[in-house]
Amino acid sequence: MANHVFTLGVEEEFQIIDPETGELRSHMHQVIEGGYKMLKEQVKAEMHTSVVEVGTGICQNIQQAREEVTHLRKVIAEVAIQNGLRIGSAGTHPYSRWQDQTITNHPRYNEIINELKDVARGNLIFGLHVHTGIPDRETGVHLMNAARYFLPHIYALSTNSPFWEGRNTGFKSFRSKIFDRFPRTGIPDVFQSAAEYDDYIALLVKTNCIDNGKKIWWDIRLHPFFQTIEWRVCDAPLRVDETIAITALIQAVMVKLYKLMQSNLTFRIYSRALINENKWRASRYGIEGKMIDFGKQTEVSTKDLVYELLDFVDDVVDELGSRHELKYIYQMLEQGTGADRQLAVYNHTNGNLKSVVDYIISETHHGLF
Repeated sequence: MANHVFTLGVEEEFQIIDPETGELRSHMHQVIEGGYKMLKEQVKAEMHTSVVEVGTGICQNIQQAREEVTHLRKVIAEVAIQNGLRIGSAGTHPYSRWQDQTITNHPRYNEIINELKDVARGNLIFGLHVHTGIPDRETGVHLMNAARYFLPHIYALSTNSPFWEGRNTGFKSFRSKIFDRFPRTGIPDVFQSAAEYDDYIALLVKTNCIDNGKKIWWDIRLHPFFQTIEWRVCDAPLRVDETIAITALIQAVMVKLYKLMQSNLTFRIYSRALINENKWRASRYGIEGKMIDFGKQTEVSTKDLVYELLDFVDDVVDELGSRHELKYIYQMLEQGTGADRQLAVYNHTNGNLKSVVDYIISETHHGLF
């Protein structure tokens, strides 16, 4: 890898749930304060007080990432239990309404609410963010351009938000439909250089569109403050195993693309408009539908495309030491994504959404205790 280590950072956003009613509870401060005593800066509040986020430090490999992700999730789960609450990991809550949630009193969130109004208040969603370290920002821009193509594939694997405000939406991931209402979201355009990227941000700051680059919320972005590429497309997965498998796949994609660059081999850059076609299909059907193979100009089973992606990165997996973690992708393809499993519970219980919440809680705690 030319002496560059593609380090990892993982952030997970959790729902805070009343186990009796299954509703979201605005008791974030109890969980935040309890978690902060043990985790310090690795736990933080989000815009809604029924959300808590945890984030790893810089992890040198996928094994360290697993240790930290598991530890963080376990600590927050324990703190919630001590306060008569539970945590849940899914892209949306099946039936709690955003209108009933309170907003965290913080200058940054107050500013966003003031600007975006109900679009921000209604953004009651939960995601997985994965950072991969990059050698430099110039390389990072070119890696981001190429990696955009794989966003729908990885997004399809993470789909875990079929319900919204008590309705079966018909989507495997409704979370992205909610987040699409925000400005500066979705698939980014292509940037020819880090300078062009920086000029774009500088223009938005100069014209009072944003105050800094953190208000660019694309599905993948060159982080404005860290030397990382941040993948933001994924729903919050149910299990730690899923989070780690997706993280390992993202790291492998970045390393494979970097190796191609180092060998002066190019990966075709596709337009935002084309990639969006696949993202729509991933949101609607998850891994059970079809996406477009743009090279062959034909529809292909999404599962087949994921298998092809695993083959594409296979030659870098052993040097990353992540073959064991990536094997779980095959299990996900066989057993279904979080959305598929939530819907199976929903159908088995004749539409009982409380049973779905109970399942989310159970899966979130899988392997922690």
